[in-house]
Amino acid sequence: MEDWLVMAFDSTQQALRAEMLLEYAEVEIDLCPTPKEITAGCALSIQFPNQSLAIVRGIVIRESVEIRGIFVRQAAGYENIRLEEEME
Repeated sequence: MEDWLVMAFDSTQQALRAEMLLEYAEVEIDLCPTPKEITAGCALSIQFPNQSLAIVRGIVIRESVEIRGIFVRQAAGYENIRLEEEME
């Protein structure tokens, strides 16, 4: 899972909604605790493969899922890879 990304949320409702939408779209995901390095209002995050990023972004935008960000793990912690204007 080293090439997986983490999507964090501000609410459990949005995390569970995203889980349902991504599973329906047959995106491989893993519901997991939000890493402590990521500040978010929800304790749940979704991990998904890097190669699914375009599909995940499309679903988030089309379905207006509210997210904190999409993060990639770096040596110094997690870096938010999404651009604000792309997600709004």
